[in-house]
Amino acid sequence: MNKTGFGFLRLPRIDANDEKSVDYQLLDQMVDTFLEKGGTYFDTAYTYLGGVSEEALRKSLVERHPRNVFQIATKLPGYKVKSYEECWTLFEEQQQRCGVSCFDVYLLHWLNDKNYTLAEQYDEFRFLRELKAAGKAKEIGFSYHDGPELLDRILTAHPEVDIVQIQVNYLDWNSEALRAKELYEVAAKHNKKIIIMEPVKGGNLAKIPENAEQLLKQFRPDESIASWAIRFASSLDQVAIVLIGMNSMEQLHDNMRELDPVTSKELRSLEKVAEIIRSNTAIPCTGCNYCAPNCPMHIAIPRYFAIFNDYKRNPDEMWKMKPVYMEIKKTFSSPSSCIGCQNCERNCPQKLGIVEYLKEVAQAFE
Repeated sequence: MNKTGFGFLRLPRIDANDEKSVDYQLLDQMVDTFLEKGGTYFDTAYTYLGGVSEEALRKSLVERHPRNVFQIATKLPGYKVKSYEECWTLFEEQQQRCGVSCFDVYLLHWLNDKNYTLAEQYDEFRFLRELKAAGKAKEIGFSYHDGPELLDRILTAHPEVDIVQIQVNYLDWNSEALRAKELYEVAAKHNKKIIIMEPVKGGNLAKIPENAEQLLKQFRPDESIASWAIRFASSLDQVAIVLIGMNSMEQLHDNMRELDPVTSKELRSLEKVAEIIRSNTAIPCTGCNYCAPNCPMHIAIPRYFAIFNDYKRNPDEMWKMKPVYMEIKKTFSSPSSCIGCQNCERNCPQKLGIVEYLKEVAQAFE
């Protein structure tokens, strides 16, 4: 069992501080190996990496391999358009960026209550239907970040969609805020193909507390901790693809192994692991970076949160973390620069109270 899709949201970089500085030499190797090991599905979006993601996909994949050996999925930022006609304008730009005339999968990006209202206002579902009818998209759908009730309403109103992309991982499965199990059940009820994003929760499920890690090592001592999260998502019957962002060959080789489904006994252990992780994670940020581009003060929110989480797990190692914090401050504003506008919170798929968290980070490091 392997359902891995190559997510182009997190790519290898030459400069860790510049998301657009793609390491093409390494990326080319990763794309080649992914295809050699049987992978076919690549996922990108108009807004990923400031637009560089779609271009990177063209350079590393489309221009170097026959079109019939891979599938491309991309997404329309419907929340940015101001008219139905603009959907076509952005789509044509995406065709140029990606170097293809037809997408295997084309999605509306990031539907929630606000963005669904915009999608209806600008006839974005009609746009999807017309793309498919014209042979410019083989399958259509949307990526989703909201509750199961709205998802049910959307799928009832738009049975024409083929695919729903949702966030599912074992940490969010029974989360009262993210309700991943309920989202999965709604999509399955409507008999939609399900694409999973954030199965490792932005890398948070690759590095877990030591006592949680020991629970899992009792079953499979030689397997990576990240593979447990991927196995969980892949074990769900209705799931077609599990998207994984990868930036090293080591990650790629690990993610492309054949996996056994999670057993009922292992599932119970994962529930215990989730409880341990929740009690040891100060800020449950996935590092998706949807927040930072909307920050008028240019605060590197996910990077500050990541270092704060490391500090909370290892408070005696502040001496190691403070220099890293100061290095980030050379390029970006500090957490204390936050003006409380909440633009970040309105764009956070995890529904985090970012403004208050930034205050905690500032208090710890400044």
